[in-house]
Amino acid sequence: FPLWFANSAIVTVTVTIARTLFDSAAGYALARLQFRGRNAIYAGLIAVMAVPGVVLLIPKFLVINQLGMFDSYPGMIVPLFADAAGVFIMKNFFESIPASVEEQARIDGAGTFRTFWSIVLPMARPALVTIFILSFQGSWNELAQFIISTNDPNLTTLTKGVASLAS
Repeated sequence: FPLWFANSAIVTVTVTIARTLFDSAAGYALARLQFRGRNAIYAGLIAVMAVPGVVLLIPKFLVINQLGMFDSYPGMIVPLFADAAGVFIMKNFFESIPASVEEQARIDGAGTFRTFWSIVLPMARPALVTIFILSFQGSWNELAQFIISTNDPNLTTLTKGVASLAS
């Protein structure tokens, strides 16, 4: 049980931090940066949200196996680094922040990353807390990803271990 808890803690902390960063960066890019294909990416994001997660299990397994990440922490963690719902939440929140705030930062000489990191991201604290909580809860309770990404008993998480005890 202590190993299961340690594995769950490692995966949950890593996924929560990475997902919060990646979702906020992707949401900012979709909300504020002008680039070709932005609308197509957003449409794809909405389409991914409409697909049930079970449908993606076999393709996820094939990709994890092809990349040589099966039976490893990266195979358990990396596929959970970003999720469509988190990007959607962050994009909509960033669109609610007035563009004049970013214009003032650019006038003061801040670049895109500095504007994002120092000006806009602190203003997005409510959305960040939401993503943080959803990511923590989702990665702690994740089962399907861990079933397809590992067979090694040393990488068993609490959810997978309890499920194996129950079956």
